[in-house]
Amino acid sequence: MRITKLTGRECSILHAIGFTESMLGAEIQDFTHMKAVDVAEVLNGLMAAKYVESIPYCEQIEPAEMPANGIRSERGLRHDLKNGVSQC
Repeated sequence: MRITKLTGRECSILHAIGFTESMLGAEIQDFTHMKAVDVAEVLNGLMAAKYVESIPYCEQIEPAEMPANGIRSERGLRHDLKNGVSQC
């Protein structure tokens, strides 16, 4: 079992996404009250770590594209979050 330590911004975004199938970037931004640039930066870090993925798939997300893209958490992370393994 791995313990994942995340920053406050990463936790905010993961809590916004939760266990839903996917959430639009604009909805994440509204939930977290963060600027689009900050949300895109954190999402890029989470995508690089394979914690979330964008719909449609892309390696990195640009702030201008972020509001219209869907974001979903990876299944393994959902399991970790449900079981309290991730440190948020």
